[in-house]
Amino acid sequence: MLQLLYSAIFGEMLLILTLLFKTPLRKLVIISLDRLKRGRGPIVVTTVGATLVVVLSSSLYSIAKIQQRTVEAGTLNPTDQVLMSGHILEASLMGFVLFLALMIDRLHHYIRELRLLRKTMEAVKKQSRSFEDGKNSNSEEYKALTEEIGTLKAKVKELESACETKGSKAMALETEVEALRKQSEGLLMEYDRLLADNQNLQSQL
Repeated sequence: MLQLLYSAIFGEMLLILTLLFKTPLRKLVIISLDRLKRGRGPIVVTTVGATLVVVLSSSLYSIAKIQQRTVEAGTLNPTDQVLMSGHILEASLMGFVLFLALMIDRLHHYIRELRLLRKTMEAVKKQSRSFEDGKNSNSEEYKALTEEIGTLKAKVKELESACETKGSKAMALETEVEALRKQSEGLLMEYDRLLADNQNLQSQL
């Protein structure tokens, strides 16, 4: 029993050291623990833990009985002393085994949480990088659009000035046409008067 407990303690200590330091064996141990926590693994671990708790309780009960006999007898005989030392050693080792098993479970849990957190942080970093790249591309597109808008505004101003000049030329041409039209009307009226005068002279002759 004691040899088995010592072997379990040294095995658990080795597992804890493997989990604490980043070595090639750490990944293998984590994968093994992941598989152990699936399927029937938790049932087996719970059964072993319950058995240890029962044996630990039995050892503590035996220690209590020996102490009670010692109180009643007033002295501790050598046999009870040896039995009590053996039960105390077994109880201590079993308690240490359970404590180390709990430590291994918590370490494995926190390592998994840390790995998930790192993956999440990497995903967030990639997303932020893609967002920054998109932002840079959008800023470049914005600059290009701003330059294009500036050139278009300059062209619009040029076209407006050209339209104004053409409008002023058109107005000048309209005034000239109106003046020529009035002049032609005056000439027609003068021609009609001269024609009437000519007819009057011919009739007088």
